[in-house]
This record gives sequence, C-alpha cells and structure tokens, in this order.
Amino acid sequence: MADIVDTLTDPMNIAAVLAGGACFATVLTLAGPLLAENKLGTRLKEVAKRREELRKRSRAELARGAPHLQHKNANSFAKGLVDKLQLQKNLADDTLTEKLIRAGLRGQAAQTMFYFYRAALPIAFGIAALVYVMLFGAQLTLPMKAMAVMGAIFLGYYAPNLYLKNLADNRRTKIMHAFPDSLDMMLICVESGMSIEMALQRVGTEIATASVELAEEFALTTAELSYLPERRMAYENLARRTNHPGVKSVAMALTQAEKYGTPVGQALRVMAKENRELRLSEAEKKAASLPPKLTVPMIVFFLPVLFAVIIGPAMIQVSHMLSE
Repeated sequence: MADIVDTLTDPMNIAAVLAGGACFATVLTLAGPLLAENKLGTRLKEVAKRREELRKRSRAELARGAPHLQHKNANSFAKGLVDKLQLQKNLADDTLTEKLIRAGLRGQAAQTMFYFYRAALPIAFGIAALVYVMLFGAQLTLPMKAMAVMGAIFLGYYAPNLYLKNLADNRRTKIMHAFPDSLDMMLICVESGMSIEMALQRVGTEIATASVELAEEFALTTAELSYLPERRMAYENLARRTNHPGVKSVAMALTQAEKYGTPVGQALRVMAKENRELRLSEAEKKAASLPPKLTVPMIVFFLPVLFAVIIGPAMIQVSHMLSE
C-alpha cells in the first residue's frame, strides 16, 4: 500500500501522466476536424433532398389536375378549331394569362376555350340578332337592323372578357371575406412554433369550408415555397393571383420579415388587424352607397303606388260626384 501511495504521489509520475494527457489532447485537437463528420453538409443534403421531393410531388399534383385546382380539359372540337384557324395568334391577348389566373383558371385548356368562345360567340350572337330582327323587327329600318346585328357581334366579342372579369371579381370577394380570419389562424400557428409552410398548409385545410378559393391559393403558395428558387417569388405570385391590396401588403410584410429577420408573428398580427379594418371599411362603403342606389327603384316602383293609394279614393269620389 505504501509503494502504491509513493508511486501515485511521485512528482515524476504525475508529470509523466500530465505530459501524456497533454500530448493526447493535442493530437485529438489537431486530428479531430479531419475525423469529424460533416454534419452541416449532411443536413444541407437532407434539406435539398426533401425540397426536391416536395417539388416533384407538387408538380405531379398540378400535372394531373388536383381536385382543389380549377384545371379543366379543353373540348377536342374546340382545340382542333383553335389550332386549325390559329386563333391564339390571330386573337392574341397579352393579358390573357393574368386574367385567367385571377379568375382561377389555369393551364393551356383555359386559354384554348377562351379563344374558341371569342371566335364563336360573335358569330352566334350575330346570327341570333339577325334572326330576331328579321322575324320581329319589321317596323325597324335597315340601318337600325344593321346596328342591332353589329351590336350583337361586338357584345359576343367582348363577352368572354366580361365573363372573366366578373369571375375574377367574385373570386376576389370570396377570398377577402375569409382572408382576415385566415391571418388570425396563421398567427396562432406561427406563434405555436410552426414554419410558414406548415402554417399555410394547416390554415388552407381549415379554411376550405369557408372559402375554397383561399384554400386553393394557400395550397399553391405552399407548393411554390417548396420548389421556387426564392421564397419572395411565391409571395409575389400570391399577391398577383388575388390582385387585392390587403394580400399584397401581407406578401410584402412576409418578404421583409424573412429578408431582415423580423418576427413573422408580429407582421401577421399587424396585417390581420389592417385586413379586418379594410374589410369593415368596404362594408361601410357598401352601406353608404345603398341610399343612392335605392332612389331610382323607389321613384319608379314605390311612388306610383303611393300616389295611386293616396289619390285613388279622391278620384273615385270626384267621379261619383260628377256622375250624380
């Protein structure tokens, strides 16, 4: 026991142990980076792999026409006629793609049907107007008949654009009715620790019962966030598809939050409040415009009946007095 204690307390032995430990630590420090696994590279590869999988899945859903997307097939007769007459070249419209996207119509089939109707409706409207003036317009002069037919042709030419505009306006209205509530749900999801992609996916699923159009936009944005080279492009596409100042401000706020590192929850809270106020101001504007709109119906329908009720008995009495 005394020999063991002497050995352990011997300064030379202690110095040797310390020197050996120092040498081992030095070798481990120098050789550690060479032997260590590149965890960062592995994680980046996993992220890139996951991103590629999401991109392929999203494109596959878009290609086969997922149920939540308004992607319709063109009629074979219409497609053949458009291709044969080269209507896409002769009736080219540079803003058509933007109009179709805002109306919720996507794909080459929607463009084909638009050009088909743009060529077919003027002919159909013109023939219908010609038949009408020939059968029921005997009292009309020849210039008036020609003007009626030409007016029907112009109406048929611009009818597809009017339909798209009306469809886009109705779609934007439905989206904006549910958009402030969706921002509140996104705020809850983000503050609970979800990423913006998971929040969009979750809110899109929950908001589908209130607005199918908004759920569709969130699904598209989630898909674009997974495969577009810049996340900013996905937010800009969302604002471009909806064409509403409230969505544009939200897209800009999310872009700036990711660019400068500001909290996304704070930006969503501010944007949710602004969109609620915007929705309230639009409702107040519609309520304020209601009295002027009711003026003409009241004059045309209510006042004649009111005059008849008030003056009718007096006229009956006067007629009785005159008859006596």
